[in-house]
Amino acid sequence: MKNKLLNNTDKKSSLQGINSTVINIDNSEVLDIFGINNENIEFFENNLPLKIFQKGNQLIIQGNKKNTDILKNAITQTISEKKMNKAVNNNINSMQENLKKSMSNDIKNINITKTVKLDVVGKSKLQNTYLEILQKKQIVFAVGPAGTGKTFLAVAAAVSQLLEKKFDRIILSRPAVEAGEKLGFLPGDLKEKVDPYLRPLYDSLYDLMPSEIASRKIQSSEIEIAPLAFMRGRTLNNSFVILDEAQNATHNQIKMFLTRCGKNSRMIVTGDPSQTDLTKRGDSGLLRSIKILSDIEGVSVINFGQKDIVRDEMVTKIINAYDSYDDQIKDLFDQKN
Repeated sequence: MKNKLLNNTDKKSSLQGINSTVINIDNSEVLDIFGINNENIEFFENNLPLKIFQKGNQLIIQGNKKNTDILKNAITQTISEKKMNKAVNNNINSMQENLKKSMSNDIKNINITKTVKLDVVGKSKLQNTYLEILQKKQIVFAVGPAGTGKTFLAVAAAVSQLLEKKFDRIILSRPAVEAGEKLGFLPGDLKEKVDPYLRPLYDSLYDLMPSEIASRKIQSSEIEIAPLAFMRGRTLNNSFVILDEAQNATHNQIKMFLTRCGKNSRMIVTGDPSQTDLTKRGDSGLLRSIKILSDIEGVSVINFGQKDIVRDEMVTKIINAYDSYDDQIKDLFDQKN
């Protein structure tokens, strides 16, 4: 076993002249990070050019910043997964799997987005870039298949920046587009009719903030969750604004949304162009808006792919199968024409 326990004298002599980082691990997370009988510490040293020392609940890491950041990213991700109570196969060491992912992504700068409940990090290089852009750009388009973190990471950035008082409020919006069910046939008043369309935004919010804090901020209008139609005629100052499921918004609706942007506001537009619920697919304004606006300074476009999917592996298989089928159908029509 390569794991080393340091006393105070050994620690001082070992760290002289070497770049060192100390990571403190909570008691509840020690087993997940260190592994059974500290097996993960040996795994870290075998896979990264680092020297790892354990002192109580501390990890003392010696090595260059790039490799230290890779290990810190894996540790942060493992802790986040534990806090979200994600089910992990008992045969899989989550910490070791997250380290492998961080190494394969070759993440240079780790962007940690801190919220009340979680420290959120990107699970892929592009997700990490996305978190960085969400701190800088005024308008961001994020497109790609389901499970790539488009909405969750945007909401995490919004919550983090609200807590840092960079913005006065968060506005989360979606088009209330009927997907096989008519709004008029749903029971209840207007709010009760549209709330099911907005539920995924509530879910993301409650993953990042205790429900009582989220509810209090919703009541005080620090956080607003509303259908896209409610944005018309407003000017949104000092706001972090997210339009989700934008593939279900028309060209004019997206234009209306973006022109609500006021002073010191950030606007994020997310969607999957392949999954529009509009009657006519061509009515979707998402790709057209990206084409029109992508060259403007202050606008960024993130194109997520299948390698960025972070949901269950089955989601990737499903998307691959549908993409393959769509390609076959397209080829069939091309041959007929």
